[in-house]
Amino acid sequence: MIDLPDDENGDVLRRMVARGDDLSRPRIVDFTQVFPTEAAARAFAAKAEADGLFAVVAMTETAENLPWDVVIEHAIAPSHAAVTALELQLAAMAESFGGRADGWGCESVIGDEPLQRPLR
Repeated sequence: MIDLPDDENGDVLRRMVARGDDLSRPRIVDFTQVFPTEAAARAFAAKAEADGLFAVVAMTETAENLPWDVVIEHAIAPSHAAVTALELQLAAMAESFGGRADGWGCESVIGDEPLQRPLR
């Protein structure tokens, strides 16, 4: 079993490994940030894209009082270090626009199966 820190990201990655996920294979990882207004979400997305990231803005109303989501889609191998570093970077940036982080997720990659979402 892979040695991972005892935190939320470590727990998620351990569950992925237990299901047979090959964490060494890059895939699109979605990092969601939520915002109170469309203007804040779009300003965050513009900053993220200026930093070379791909952002999708949508009104989802999944978080109370923060109806606007920005999903950053980034191609990486989901290591604890890579996920945590980008998650913290995006959370700090979201806070500067009045938002907050709302988690991350990605597809599982088992064996040699092809990716469902091709890398950009």
